Amino acid sequence: MLDLNDLAMFVQVVRAGSFSEAARRLRMPANTLSRRIDQLEGQLGTRLLHRSTRKLAPSAEGQALFERYAPALDQIFEIERLHADAQTPSGSVRVTAMAGLFEFFRMEWLVEFYRRYPHISINFLLDDTPTDLIAERIDLALRMGIETGSSFKVRRLAPNALILAASPTYLARRPAPRTLRELAEHDCLTISNRQGRSTWRLQGPRGSQEVSINSRFAVNDMRVLVQACTAGLGIALLPQLMTEPLVAKGQLVRVLPSYRRASTELGLQLVYTSRPPVPPAVAVFADFLMEKMSQTVPGSSQSHAGRE
Repeated sequence: MLDLNDLAMFVQVVRAGSFSEAARRLRMPANTLSRRIDQLEGQLGTRLLHRSTRKLAPSAEGQALFERYAPALDQIFEIERLHADAQTPSGSVRVTAMAGLFEFFRMEWLVEFYRRYPHISINFLLDDTPTDLIAERIDLALRMGIETGSSFKVRRLAPNALILAASPTYLARRPAPRTLRELAEHDCLTISNRQGRSTWRLQGPRGSQEVSINSRFAVNDMRVLVQACTAGLGIALLPQLMTEPLVAKGQLVRVLPSYRRASTELGLQLVYTSRPPVPPAVAVFADFLMEKMSQTVPGSSQSHAGRE
């Protein structure tokens, strides 16, 4: 039975017009290629190539073999190429994430990703308000502090805590609340929500408690909320990861430090909207996000269990 690899080598030699050029195209030693053609000629019992120090040309039998098999081999290799391309992740991935994502997710990482996967494009929607993942045709959501329904698969990246903070300027004007109830008398800064609720549920010495607040300023961007709090507009419930550096610099002060909103469920999480099997492009970008987040976010881990 003829070896298709030997036939393909023969076809390449005829097209190249020399063993050296065919060997270069095939990325193999010229003497190895010559030996394989000798074996093919021995198997067929005929001379396929006329060789001299200056010239190489197919014999009559070699030319007939070339014309018979070259088109078929071209079709086989084209099918293989198309199959390989189909296995390469490609397409567009639609991702929603917190507005401050690119404060810690570096653009150089995307350069690395596109170098790995040149056929994938990423469409980011940055918003700190909860998004209807299905209606917005989202493939992946990188969320923090947002409760996710049980119908989605979730991979935990890091736990999260939201803490109360205000600027020294605000606290000089309005003495800090001493009890949770007094919080209702203060100007509070919140993330915009479509439900219009003005309540905070916090964990403290007495367990979980809900308090009504006076939302004097609301915005759908956590970065702007931090800026408003630092400027002295009021008290805000902010991610501990973003707040602690500002507290260390004296730009913010913890308020009611025995209270916080803490939950693994509301930590940093990656949410999939696709049912298994996950599209290859979505899967590889999700893995890439997990890889980079584990390097960037304190306390993050790729070992957090996923939930279906």
